[in-house]
Amino acid sequence: MNKEAELIRLCRDYSSLSDSDIQELLNAAQQVEENLGYQDIDVFIDIYSDVKKAALVVYHKPPKMKASLYQEVVVGRDALLENEPGVLRTLETGMNSVKLMALSQEAVLIQQSVYPIKNQEKTIGVTILEKDFAEEFVRVNNNIISDKMDQIQSSEALNHLDDIFVNQLHEAILIFDNYGYLVSSNLVAERLYRKIGYKDQILDMHYDNLTLDYTTFDYTMYQMTYENPNQPSEIETGYLNYYFIIKKIWIENGGKLVVIIQDCTDVKSKEAEIISKSVAIREIHHRVKNNLQSIVSLLRIQARRTKSEEAQKVLRESVSRIMAIASTHELLSKQVEDCVSLHQTLDAVTFNFRHLIQNSRDIELSLDIDRDIHVLSDEMVTISLIVNELLQNIFDHAFETNQQGKVQITGKKDRDLVSITVADNGVGFDPKANHGDSLGLMIINSYVKDKLKGKIKIESSKNQGTITCFTFRINNIDVV
Repeated sequence: MNKEAELIRLCRDYSSLSDSDIQELLNAAQQVEENLGYQDIDVFIDIYSDVKKAALVVYHKPPKMKASLYQEVVVGRDALLENEPGVLRTLETGMNSVKLMALSQEAVLIQQSVYPIKNQEKTIGVTILEKDFAEEFVRVNNNIISDKMDQIQSSEALNHLDDIFVNQLHEAILIFDNYGYLVSSNLVAERLYRKIGYKDQILDMHYDNLTLDYTTFDYTMYQMTYENPNQPSEIETGYLNYYFIIKKIWIENGGKLVVIIQDCTDVKSKEAEIISKSVAIREIHHRVKNNLQSIVSLLRIQARRTKSEEAQKVLRESVSRIMAIASTHELLSKQVEDCVSLHQTLDAVTFNFRHLIQNSRDIELSLDIDRDIHVLSDEMVTISLIVNELLQNIFDHAFETNQQGKVQITGKKDRDLVSITVADNGVGFDPKANHGDSLGLMIINSYVKDKLKGKIKIESSKNQGTITCFTFRINNIDVV
């Protein structure tokens, strides 16, 4: 497979980039190929993977004038935040990340300059220029002593600001000069930038290479000087998977910009965890227990109204089965550490569905699931509900009254990526039309994106059937 085809494949499999976006990436790759200035460096193009929630290498041009820094193929591999902070920073902010230290996929110390690739003002990928940074790393470490001397000299600024920071020592403190270069920071700041992947000494680094709130130094100074002169500013912002409260103070006497960063990621994570658990409980009880309880109530009313003892017996048995199903769903939702075969899961879903529609519709259900795929129990519940909703939609809408229907469910795995496809030969529909009143489609989209952190694609046309494919990433599971 050539570079162009591989780039297209990776973009389509791992992202939600449009055809127009992919064409822009191809144009960027062509410019790299033709640029004579890239003869002695490794050049990459990365995108953000919606499935992996990480940067993904989709293109690599090795140097022609010297050996590449890489021995193995890196196209298709992840670029992690802890190793390559500039890549995800530029993907997230759309700002350049210039000459940042990084660690390659082969554990080689490198220097990266990362520049955004945009399509109509939207950042769709990044171009990465990489050089060997081992010698520079040695030089930087040899200058640590002189750096510490600079910190001591600039510590007077901190002393003048003791009244501001005395109750905020747990926050990161950065002090920039009037040119935007960092002249002083506390240990909390150094630890913070280490945590988000920075490997360089942050002292003397420019504001634009350190900003976490998507602003440049020039824009910040414009705000502090003209929009809100002599007024501190405060903003809550998200940066990748982190959340910060950032305060800025301009000290006119001495020309210093003080930035105070409070890391509130743990608080946000706990809030999200509480919300997630609350939603899960509501979904379990509302979607499974309450709805099934309503059915049970109707069946019990019917059992009391009928005079046939045999009918009463059948209805009571049905009530018992439904209550057992409700109890099973509630128990499975708590088995977060167990894993189960995807084939067994979807086989059970289709079995129950066949039992539900027997004698009412002529629909042929077939299953083709990779038996080596295993998922965690909480993922199993989510997948079951998604597939069940898709089957219910097919039963309700896909076929005419006397039409013989066929439904094919497939499940495939490519490394850590699982794709499940549900296809029918029904009447089809317009996926671009507004289906906002469809609870089934709302649940399907919500579960795929919010619970599985995956993506969904629906293809349908009149009288040609519908193909729905949702893709998500799974963790490696050791199956005993």
